Amino acid sequence: MNLIDPPVLRCAVLLLPGCSLLATSGVIESLQLANSLQDDAEYLASPVSVYGGLLACSEGVQLHTEPFDEQLDWHAVFVIAGQRATPPPAGLLAALRTLGQGACVLAGIDGGSSVLAAAGLLDGERASICWPLAEAMGDAWPAVLWSTRVWEIGGAQVPRLSCGGGTAVLDLMPAWLARRHGERLAQDLTLALGQERARARDERQRQPLAERMGAASPKLAEALSLMEANLAEPLPTEEVARLVGVSRRQLERLFKQHLDALPSRYYLELRLSRARRLLQQGSQSILQIGLSCGFSSGPHFSNAYKAAFGHTPRDERSQRAAAWRRPEGES
Repeated sequence: MNLIDPPVLRCAVLLLPGCSLLATSGVIESLQLANSLQDDAEYLASPVSVYGGLLACSEGVQLHTEPFDEQLDWHAVFVIAGQRATPPPAGLLAALRTLGQGACVLAGIDGGSSVLAAAGLLDGERASICWPLAEAMGDAWPAVLWSTRVWEIGGAQVPRLSCGGGTAVLDLMPAWLARRHGERLAQDLTLALGQERARARDERQRQPLAERMGAASPKLAEALSLMEANLAEPLPTEEVARLVGVSRRQLERLFKQHLDALPSRYYLELRLSRARRLLQQGSQSILQIGLSCGFSSGPHFSNAYKAAFGHTPRDERSQRAAAWRRPEGES
């Protein structure tokens, strides 16, 4: 039995607008369970946000947070953001850069990896990001080696942690804590979290639809791959069918059977989904994004976007900026 009080390691769970409640509770619960499974250290998890107060998670639940104080002696900071991560305030990026110069462990959870990238803390590092954001992240921060593996742990001196969305945090936390407390702790923690096993670093996130459809219908998978590879210059349905080696009618039947949509409609949804990710995560102009997703003009892009999502691309950008405005009444 350890007769010396274990060191208290302060861990900031830094929540950003649209963060996942699942990811947040995964980090906090992992640290609390780790305290009961070993006596080498006591982890103190503190939910914080840029301004403090109530912060809405993506699931609609509001969490109480304290203002983030970068002057405290943080052992680790877990930056948790949703897939619609918005540009963080310059002051937060500066604070993270300062922490990154010391011994503080920095982790990007779900969309939180994009925040660490914006602070320049992942340049030259391999970092995991939820796969729908991987393309936009590569365009925005090409110096980062973006990965669609479940999790990554890098950093030459001090670890840099990252993982995708969903339950990936339940795989990352045991792997990280095992580095300090051993594999037995990782195994016990995985079981305590209700997991049969923790996924290894080299396991990949959910596959894109084209890959998952391969077994069910190789021709459909080939058509989807063609569409995904030609978003900027969309192919006519007849051309997709010709390249795949089926008739247009056969292609439409495959799409209706497996995806309940016509090829042209599904193709449009692919292009609009990519445009939405770029608007939420990228820095290109609205016109550039529209053209890169196969829309011939700004009005064409705006009309199609509004029909699909109920608001224009400009509104999407405005919502992203508004998410970071200081709440009224706070100094």
